Amino acid sequence: MTPSLQLYSMRDYADQIALLAQLPEMGITKVEGYGGVYGDPSAYRAAMDANGISMPSGHIGLEDIETDFEATIDIINTLGITRVFAPYLEEKDRPATSEGWAGLGKRLNSAGQKYADRGITFGWHNHDFEFSALPDGGTPMDVLLEAAPDIKWEADLAWVVRGDRDPIEFIQRYASRLSAIHVKDIAAAGENLDQDGWADLGTGTLDWAALLQACRTASGDLIYVLEHDKPLDPVGYAKRSAAAFKTLWENTHD
Repeated sequence: MTPSLQLYSMRDYADQIALLAQLPEMGITKVEGYGGVYGDPSAYRAAMDANGISMPSGHIGLEDIETDFEATIDIINTLGITRVFAPYLEEKDRPATSEGWAGLGKRLNSAGQKYADRGITFGWHNHDFEFSALPDGGTPMDVLLEAAPDIKWEADLAWVVRGDRDPIEFIQRYASRLSAIHVKDIAAAGENLDQDGWADLGTGTLDWAALLQACRTASGDLIYVLEHDKPLDPVGYAKRSAAAFKTLWENTHD
C-alpha cells in the first residue's frame, strides 16, 4: 500500500511543482488536493504526470460546490480526482443544534448526488467539532451522516481523538461509509507546541498499528492520506511519515 499525501501539509514549501519530483523517492506516488493547488489544474496535472503521481482524492469546499458545481467538475476531471471531500466549516457556520446538523447533512447529500451522477464519490472530512456533545446527547457526526445517507466519510482519526472520542468505535460504527483515512499523529502533552501539538507519524501518542488494523478490517477500499497540519520541516515530515507508514502497514493485515 502506497500512502497518499495531503498537499495542505506541504503548503509552506516554496515551489509546489518542484516538490512533486521529490515525492516518488519517498515512496509517495499519490497526493490529495486542496484549494492551494487548484489555481492552474492543467499545469499541475502535467507536473504530476511527469513525475508519475496521481491525485485520487481532493478537498473542495461546500460553498464552492454550491456556488459553481461545474467549475469543481473541471478541476476534478483535469486532475483525475475520483473521490471528493468537503473539508471544513468555519466556526461561524457551525450549527448548534441537531436540526442544524441535519440540515447540513441534507446539503451534503444533495451535493453528493450531483457528483454521483458524474461518477464521483463524495463525502465529508471531519475535525474535532463534529464530536462535541449536542444538547440532546448525540454528536454532530452521527446526525450529519444519518441525514446524508448517500455520502462517504474521510475519517481524520487524530481529530476524533482531539474531540475526546474513541476512533475505533467510530471506525466500526461507520465501516460502510469509510472512503479515506487521514493518517497523522498527536504529540505528547506539552510537546511540539510550535506545530500545534501534531507530530510525525509514529513519533506521537496514537496507536496507529491498532488504528490501521481497525481500518483494514472495516474496508479494503480506503485511501490512506498522510497529513500534518503544521510541520516545521514539510519534506522531512513527508519522508519520515511515509517510511513509518510502510512499517506500520507491513505489520497489519486485512
